[in-house]
Amino acid sequence: MKHALLLLFAIFSSHTFIYAQQQTNTVKEKTVSILLYTDGTWSYADTAPQHNQSTTNISSLEIPKTKPTDKIISHTGSSLLFNNKHKQANWVAYELTSDETNKQFDRTDKFLVDPMVKSGTATDADYSGSGYDRGHLAPAADMGWSSATMAESFYYSNISPQLPGFNRGIWKKLEELVRTWSVENNALYIVTGPVLTYDLPTIGPDKVSVPKYFYKVILDYTQPEINGIGFIIPNTSSSAPLQKFAVTIDSVEKLTDIDFYPSLPDNQETQIEKTLCLNCWSWKSTNTNKQGSDNKESTSVQCKGITKAGAQCKNKTLDPSGYCHLHTTQQAPLQSTTNTDTQTAPAKSNTKSSTVQCSGTTKACNRCKRTTTNSNGRCYQHGGN
Repeated sequence: MKHALLLLFAIFSSHTFIYAQQQTNTVKEKTVSILLYTDGTWSYADTAPQHNQSTTNISSLEIPKTKPTDKIISHTGSSLLFNNKHKQANWVAYELTSDETNKQFDRTDKFLVDPMVKSGTATDADYSGSGYDRGHLAPAADMGWSSATMAESFYYSNISPQLPGFNRGIWKKLEELVRTWSVENNALYIVTGPVLTYDLPTIGPDKVSVPKYFYKVILDYTQPEINGIGFIIPNTSSSAPLQKFAVTIDSVEKLTDIDFYPSLPDNQETQIEKTLCLNCWSWKSTNTNKQGSDNKESTSVQCKGITKAGAQCKNKTLDPSGYCHLHTTQQAPLQSTTNTDTQTAPAKSNTKSSTVQCSGTTKACNRCKRTTTNSNGRCYQHGGN
């Protein structure tokens, strides 16, 4: 039974967002429904994973579809399409392999104008006193495998205004989880960016747009099971589990008007992008960003699990048991845990916001030393909400 794809847009006073319900057929002819609400919450039903799909070597698989007039900027570890009107990238795309999650170089924390953007990027002046973090699109922690990639990750073409509670909270949590997935699945193809619309507020002399939402799409194109997943997260602090923001890649395409993974064979692209399979991914981050190869947490092994075709699973895992999240049920009885064949509910998180240093500037032009839990990162004297 085939189901139509239904997409409805709703515009609410100061917020523009997508209200969408998708229904798709799966291998077992079950349906998945994703309901996007204006407050950023989601309703969904899980689907079956992709099984035994053949893969081919595809060059630049992570690059979205472009127009002949688009100028793609290619750096050492990523590519991007810069939006001069909004002074930030429409998207940043890169492949992240398991080996690249092993950090060799520390953060530079030196933000620079991108010399390849001839129209000019944002500068330090745009963010000074704005109350917004200089939020990475491709995270610096994904680029620690070379000095060049680390330095380029601090180009302003890879930066967007993000509220401190978002940048240092749920967005960071997603970045850490994606690194865990890169180890478990050998390599991922990632595209990330802001949701850019015409009515956004701006900061600084260059009028850098402040996005209300950010997205990330991820493709695991490694045998034996290939899968894709998307995320759309409001630019604000949140203690909700990441699963609440997971959507199909199709949903992200409809919201951003970007065609992701156009190099995939058409039948694979259609199936992968319309399917949301939460159980195809693990949901516990492991610190994969340790420096040095002698750290046990940064050493992955091939999964000992056996696929339905009778072959050893090709996924890598950091789990001490030696089994990836898809094959935890194959562990010996003494190693297994209760109900390993179902998704474990995430632990209840602290509903209080994280305490951060105020991002305001004093009359002496020094950064305020107070701490705050306000979502905009400012204390009461500097505009805390």
